[in-house]
Amino acid sequence: MDHFEGINFSELWTGIDACGFYLKPIVKIATGGTTGSSLGICGYYNIASGIYDKVMVVGWEKLNEGGATTGIITAFDPVWERPSLAGALGPLALMANIYASKYGVERSMKAAADVVVKNRSNAANNEFAHLQMPNITTDFVMSSQMISYPLRLHDCCPQSEGACAVIYANENEAKKITDNPAWFKGVSTAHYYTFGTDEKMYNLPTATIASKKIYKKLGIKDPVKDLDVAEIYEPTSWAELAWCEALGFCDFGQYAKLLDDGVTQMSGELPVNPSGGVLSTNPIGATALVRFAEAAIQVMGRGGKRQVPDVEVAMGMGFGGSLWTELCILGKDPKPLR
Repeated sequence: MDHFEGINFSELWTGIDACGFYLKPIVKIATGGTTGSSLGICGYYNIASGIYDKVMVVGWEKLNEGGATTGIITAFDPVWERPSLAGALGPLALMANIYASKYGVERSMKAAADVVVKNRSNAANNEFAHLQMPNITTDFVMSSQMISYPLRLHDCCPQSEGACAVIYANENEAKKITDNPAWFKGVSTAHYYTFGTDEKMYNLPTATIASKKIYKKLGIKDPVKDLDVAEIYEPTSWAELAWCEALGFCDFGQYAKLLDDGVTQMSGELPVNPSGGVLSTNPIGATALVRFAEAAIQVMGRGGKRQVPDVEVAMGMGFGGSLWTELCILGKDPKPLR
């Protein structure tokens, strides 16, 4: 996003010469926090439609010339929202407050801290992760500096610089590239604008809408049983609580039980964010594409220390402004899931 970078036409940094080879055409996609997943979905449709045989999708963020917080502030209504919801932390803190008021403050704070411990520990197995903290504890997270109640320092994602590239190809071209590709089973998207003070925003209703659409299309009845791994966009620990519930992994207010039962741990029935997630690495223009890429890496069995055994089906999720949710589900082969 240009206003994140602080430079107009920031994609011209790359240029054809900088790529080292000739690309035609070069198309820019920018949708805020969902930029990466919008890129991923555009790559899918460009191949599935037959327009192109191969596409390279690239997302990146280099913030030394600008700042995402400054850009996000300008996106809010200047009278009703900007004074209390500056940047991303204001509305995310409001979401966490509403969640805590509905499902219990102490229980929710403990669950949120458990999410941080899980994801930052997972990140220690990911050589590309920004924050790698293999030995932190729940008490350590809950004693960190308060940023915007109830969000503490370690409940929040970092602001990272980084990039991600994914190659898309049709079936014939894919066979020339690799004998073990990850195949798109489907994609889904949902969004609408809402004021930051709307109560309904806390549980990301677009995640429910988008997931129901893709589950119905692919015949998924129980995502915990039918998916093998999920890479979820969680800018805060509290977001993983509410948004995994919105994706149908459990009933609303019950994600803490999934954590307690180990369901979403690396060794659980549905590992969530084996890469460490957004809580550990957040190059905004690439962040959602990383979720798609990590889902593909898991299906292809290329995760190294962060690899979940025997992955057949994986989900990737993007999130951004206007409560935008974008999903992909990838599989081991091109056949339908059901």
